[in-house]
Amino acid sequence: MPLTPIDIQNKEFSRSIRGVSPAEVDEFLNRIAKDFEELIKDNITTKEQVSQLKEKLGHYQKLEQTLHNAIIVAQETSEEVKRNASKEADLIRREAEKDASRILDESRYKASRILSEHEEVYKQAQIYKMRFRSLVEAQLAALEMEDWLSPQDETEARRGA
Repeated sequence: MPLTPIDIQNKEFSRSIRGVSPAEVDEFLNRIAKDFEELIKDNITTKEQVSQLKEKLGHYQKLEQTLHNAIIVAQETSEEVKRNASKEADLIRREAEKDASRILDESRYKASRILSEHEEVYKQAQIYKMRFRSLVEAQLAALEMEDWLSPQDETEARRGA
């Protein structure tokens, strides 16, 4: 069992003729030296372990900081991607609205032009119808005249010509 500080303080050597017994003092000092040597070895081992643990702790702290920075960069990148996607979506939407507006305008113009052409064709058809009717009526009127049936009129018409 190792010595305690109290054991060392309370140690009393028996008295001999010349004072303290040298054998007891040597034995006690050997025991103290042995215990002290073990304490020094334990202390060195403990310091080495503390040093190793501090190294590991430093490594893990650096790793933690690196991970923390990586998370921050990932969050910032994520926000940047979201902003860019939103901007791109707005741009696409605006271009689609512009295209839709252009297509509607073109369609309205074409519809107006077609309607105008239709009205023009309708008017021309009405004019053609009126002219054709006039022609048919004139031909009908000519048929209804009985003059063309008599051969004399035809001969006179040739002579006068």
